[in-house]
Amino acid sequence: MATMHFEEEGFVGESWSGAAMSGRVFEACTFERCDLSRADLSRCRFADCSFTACDLSMARLHASSLQDVRFVECKLLGVDLSACNPMLMKLAFTDCKLDHVVLAGLKLKGTHFTRCTMQGVDLSGADLEACVLDGCSLQDAVFDRTSLRNADLTTALHLRIDPEANDLRDARFSLEGALALLDKYGVRVG
Repeated sequence: MATMHFEEEGFVGESWSGAAMSGRVFEACTFERCDLSRADLSRCRFADCSFTACDLSMARLHASSLQDVRFVECKLLGVDLSACNPMLMKLAFTDCKLDHVVLAGLKLKGTHFTRCTMQGVDLSGADLEACVLDGCSLQDAVFDRTSLRNADLTTALHLRIDPEANDLRDARFSLEGALALLDKYGVRVG
């Protein structure tokens, strides 16, 4: 069976909710207002693609490749991105809902997360070196053995990070964020 290959195609308003789409290749494609919730996108390859105002909630991405993929105003609720092929993974997120997304163990150096809700996101063991979490809400996010070296968290909200269980060298925090690092010790300031 031949692999379905799409190059420089635009998909607008498509509904593939729950569809089996595994093994497809998308290069330089754009997706706008598409419903891919609960779709099986296993073993797909997305290279230089953008998703705008799409719903990918609970989509399955087992062994899929995400190379230079941008998400703008998208919902990815409950997506396990740690199941993706980590080779050449490069992502960017702007104004997205990433609640309960699993990013555990991924190498996401330099990734930009801009104004995203990331409630309950799992960042255990992730390499977020030099990442930017600009205006992101991280309530109940899981940081455990997470590398945040040189990360910019100055505008991140609702941070709860154990400084002993994570690498925070040269990470930048707001005053409020830095004070939240003391929560573990029961220290109260002011």
